[in-house]
Amino acid sequence: MEQYQGIVGLFVLIAIAWSCCENRQAIQWRHVAAGLALQAVLAVLLVRLPVSQSVFIWLNRAVLALEQATTAGTTLVFGYLGGGLLPFPEPFSGSAYILAFRALPLVLVVSALSSLLFYWKILPLIVKAGSWLLERTLGVGGALGVSAAANVFVGMVEAPLMIRPYLQQMSRGELFAVMTCGMSTIAGTVLVLYASILNPVLPDALGHILTASLISAPAALSIALLMVPHSGEMTTGRIDPPVTASSAMDAVVHGTVQGLKLLLNIVAMLVVLIALVSLVNIFLGVLPEVAGAPLTLQRLLGWGFAPLSWTLGVPWHEAVVAGSLLGTKTILNELVAYLNLASLDPAELSLRSRLIMTYSLCGFANLGSLGIMLGGIGVMVPERREEIVSLGFKSIIGGTLATCMTGAVVGLLV
Repeated sequence: MEQYQGIVGLFVLIAIAWSCCENRQAIQWRHVAAGLALQAVLAVLLVRLPVSQSVFIWLNRAVLALEQATTAGTTLVFGYLGGGLLPFPEPFSGSAYILAFRALPLVLVVSALSSLLFYWKILPLIVKAGSWLLERTLGVGGALGVSAAANVFVGMVEAPLMIRPYLQQMSRGELFAVMTCGMSTIAGTVLVLYASILNPVLPDALGHILTASLISAPAALSIALLMVPHSGEMTTGRIDPPVTASSAMDAVVHGTVQGLKLLLNIVAMLVVLIALVSLVNIFLGVLPEVAGAPLTLQRLLGWGFAPLSWTLGVPWHEAVVAGSLLGTKTILNELVAYLNLASLDPAELSLRSRLIMTYSLCGFANLGSLGIMLGGIGVMVPERREEIVSLGFKSIIGGTLATCMTGAVVGLLV
């Protein structure tokens, strides 16, 4: 029964998107269905086929190699804080692991590496292939296809930057689709970081997170077509990556600097968000206990999102825990949610439920990311700033629905 809950979830998610539609008469159901079909096909190919397991194993080795390379650098700079030999016995396993010095520096290495791959024209070729597939299957314009495909590898601001000349002439529906795709995927700079966090509790974590980002793109386009249907001609376009490096070394330097900004932002946001959650829990602790335990923000979010978690395929006795993760991701961000997922006792969530939640959490749809997106795209096309702001909260809803749809589809396959 649990395996087929996802079917209910898919209908519920589509119904929610349809209820938020601006113009129901303009919905192109053929393109919506094509997006859902493409997501299902990609999910089967990447999750169920035996060859995908070989790819996942290879990707897992790639993560380990990146971690080892990063540890070599952090050990030189930070000594035992960065993974070097401890000058004292460890009181208990994991007590000497410091997130800021061990895991987060991965962002620097991946940012530099992705910048180098862009300079060598490797990532643009992959983006072009993804854009071609989306154009042929979903009928989206070239500009939107490029942005949607690029979101699998770059962030919610960098992807629209590739099609900056076309943003002004895009329809409202296409602009919303660009924003929704940004909210329903994650950037390659944090993909490896999240995989390293989940590796101890989820086998082949990198493969699953990469798959989640890949199959959420067509789901995001389908959800966007439902919520803000496109009208008129599609905007044509080609990939226009910004030229920021004059040599391979310049690309590495530029990527490192950009990674440093992201690293500092992650550290600052983690400190502030965890502090705010703790502050809210302190205030909630003043209230009477419920069911023998004090009220916390996590419990409240768990109760609120539990029904949605159940529709994704999570058993009801685990739905509150899963709902808490979904709520944390929406209110705070996906990094905090993944950290909470990694710290859960194995008895709280089964491996299947962890897998469903890994896919459902894999997106930038949260309030903090909304500010980054509005600021970034607003600067690129200031003439449409008011329209972009008006679509902001809808894009969070759309991104959340898309990633949850991905979780539901995977729940049907595992």
